[in-house]
Amino acid sequence: MDVVQPIAQTKLLRKFLPDGISMDEWSGLEKYFKELAEREIKSPSEFYQWILDWNELDVALDEEHAWRYIRSTCDTTNEALEKAYDHFVAVIEPNSAPWVNVLNKKLDSSPFRDSLDKKIFSVYLRTIRNEISLFREENIPLFTQIDQLSQKYGRITGDMMVEMEGKELTLQQAANYFKSNDRTLREEAFRKVWSERLKAKKELNELFNELCALRHKTALNTGFENFRDYSFAEMGRFDYTPQDCYKFHEAVEKEVVPFIAELETDRKAKLKLDVLRPWDTSVDTSGKPGLKPFVNGDELVEKTIQCFKKIRPQYADFISIMRQLKHFDLDSRKGKAPGGYNYSLAETGVPFIFMNAASSHRDLVTMVHEGGHAIHSFLENPLPVNDLKNPPSEVCELASMSMELISMEHWDVFYSDKDELKRAKQEQLQTIMETLPWVAAVDAFQHWIYLHNGHSDEERNVEWKKIKERFDSPVIDWSGLEEIKENSWLKQLHIFEVPFYYIEYGMAQLGAIAMWRNYKTDPEKALNGYEAALKLGYTRPIGEIYEAAGIKFDFSKEYVHQLVEFVRGELKALGQE
Repeated sequence: MDVVQPIAQTKLLRKFLPDGISMDEWSGLEKYFKELAEREIKSPSEFYQWILDWNELDVALDEEHAWRYIRSTCDTTNEALEKAYDHFVAVIEPNSAPWVNVLNKKLDSSPFRDSLDKKIFSVYLRTIRNEISLFREENIPLFTQIDQLSQKYGRITGDMMVEMEGKELTLQQAANYFKSNDRTLREEAFRKVWSERLKAKKELNELFNELCALRHKTALNTGFENFRDYSFAEMGRFDYTPQDCYKFHEAVEKEVVPFIAELETDRKAKLKLDVLRPWDTSVDTSGKPGLKPFVNGDELVEKTIQCFKKIRPQYADFISIMRQLKHFDLDSRKGKAPGGYNYSLAETGVPFIFMNAASSHRDLVTMVHEGGHAIHSFLENPLPVNDLKNPPSEVCELASMSMELISMEHWDVFYSDKDELKRAKQEQLQTIMETLPWVAAVDAFQHWIYLHNGHSDEERNVEWKKIKERFDSPVIDWSGLEEIKENSWLKQLHIFEVPFYYIEYGMAQLGAIAMWRNYKTDPEKALNGYEAALKLGYTRPIGEIYEAAGIKFDFSKEYVHQLVEFVRGELKALGQE
């Protein structure tokens, strides 16, 4: 039986808002914004209480938005859920945005602002000033349109199904065939999945063109020449520049791509193939069937709890609390949005994990990844203000990607057979290496997209093909698959839904490798650093948070070389077991 902390300890108790307040009618919410805007503040203690009351309103709205999003992604066929989400982003959020700007200005101009603890609030105040500088009332309806349009991507792709061996499967379920030892089946699944995606090519390109035009307009309205530069400001990227991203791209191209080519050459030899095709890149070279670490979502949760307990019992308690509250939707099915996420619930204090599990090893990795995000959510809960619990993705993804590798040391929970466990570890290390070039390609592509406003669909595909070839393993043969290759960016939901949110995965992956290296040397010290970093939330700059974790925020060619060599050594050791 699970021993868990009382749920009441995690939930924020309301003092400013009534418990039963409706989140559907703006008229019932506006008076609370007005009261905060008009309240007279006479002392530092009153100023701090004012911040807490504003935070209470913020977290209530944040959680309402979260639940409406979660429900709509769990069932993309339910029109009522779609309308409820659209109503919130079309009515409540646009009406609240001008008030948030008013409150930001009130906070920033307060004579008591300097009474706040600088160790906790300095980054928060920097963020507030940034939001004030970027606010434009004319952008509010554009944000609403962008939000609604970006959700359309999930609705288009969520209904995609293919038939394999007489069974109708989601694309995630069909992807399990990529691991089949039957090469004919692998190719069939690959071609069917892409045939289904390409049917939506025209619709997805039209959708993306609309999004690009709207995004460019928001940038111009804010005084930027392009959406790339606006995005860096809007995302609060104070700690690195576009030029640093280009350095990351170059480091991956020079250090990681050649290593991937070595791995793929070895794969081709072990599979005894004259030509390595895209559908040959996931199958196990031992000739054994694909790894199956669990049967269904319930077993995945139970085994994750057991795995996390071996790392630190508190981490298992966190997942147990989530299970107790039914904060999981894990199994893949028709009518469910693609992808996976951990959604922090600001008021409840207990996050929700969504994914499309199909009993594959990749699903296990997704679960421990999202579990890392969940641990982060719990650890930063004690921070007093919601904005302090929203660090940038470079930090959030460090939490999740580190847990992928740290948990790997305890995957015997999922794989009792030693050979299966070794295969799982080898696959994980090869996959994280293969992820880095894809991350670099997607990021480089987005830089090009938003620096070339008004480009055509054809120009976009030509550029993607050029970028993909830069970061692709030269060992893989794409001949005859040109249409798939030049449209392969369509599968990346981040490009549609959260532009420029992707390079963080690459930066955090480097940090995660360094965290894992520390864990293998001194587990207790590494975990203490991991927790120290995550408990900071967003109270310090990114570099200082990484430093608290005992690692560097660095994506230079030299540092990437060190980490690649470490992974190379670990793979070699596994091969000798």
